[in-house]
Amino acid sequence: QVQLVESGGGPGRAGGSLRLSCAASEYAYSSNCMGWFRQAPGKERGGVAPIYTGNGRQNYADSVKGRFAIAQDNAKNRVYLQMNSLQPDDTATYYCAAIFNARPSECGSPTQFLFFSKERGLWGQGTLVSVSS
Repeated sequence: QVQLVESGGGPGRAGGSLRLSCAASEYAYSSNCMGWFRQAPGKERGGVAPIYTGNGRQNYADSVKGRFAIAQDNAKNRVYLQMNSLQPDDTATYYCAAIFNARPSECGSPTQFLFFSKERGLWGQGTLVSVSS
């Protein structure tokens, strides 16, 4: 069963906006930490933004702070990533991930989120965002 499905990627222009959506199964959405990470061509994966779903606490990578916003919709089992003021450096495949039984510290930074999502989390298949200048 597919647990996490991303959508909303595609071409974008510098200065523009895109909104990514992550549809989660009931099981995946029962996790207490969800978020996004990305991988640009030829680069390592980097955490973007986790959200601790119990209290809604969010954290952002410095490179996206003030431009991206993560949100959750409990009625729809979805997590969104609103991306504004897009830059060519935002070009990457964006992945949704979920961590079960996460401690607050494990969801407390994009770096920790990426690490623990690899250790014991679920990943989606990714959605490609391509930003032109």
